[in-house]
Amino acid sequence: MDIRHLTPVYAVSPQIAPSDAAELKARGFVTVICNRPDAEVPPGQRAADIRAAVEAQGMTFVDVPVVHSALTMEVVHTHGAAIDAAAGPVLAYCASGNRSSIVWALHMAGRQDAEALIGAAARAGYNLAGLRPRLEALARPGA
Repeated sequence: MDIRHLTPVYAVSPQIAPSDAAELKARGFVTVICNRPDAEVPPGQRAADIRAAVEAQGMTFVDVPVVHSALTMEVVHTHGAAIDAAAGPVLAYCASGNRSSIVWALHMAGRQDAEALIGAAARAGYNLAGLRPRLEALARPGA
């Protein structure tokens, strides 16, 4: 698995497999968030398959599929609520980890400044510089 930490308690990854659940548990993750729509993955790697394996390990699984063309603030809030409710480290996955980085950054806008969010993603190999205007707008009071 290619797990990349954006913070000590939030990491992203490309697609995981059901067989990865035990290792995720061993690494201390308590919540796994799926940001990849089922239409993108073959049978055996769909959300229900991952959910069964994750929950069998005693972790929480949250399905928040992200499609760039339909990335709404409702999706961001649902993703963020899963992070905020977690009693420990969270792993979010999609095709590459990029979408999971984007929804995290949008959720964190206003809690951290745009530069810190973009920098955290960059250190993990994701370029979120194009999100700067949106991150800054979300951080403004009343946004």
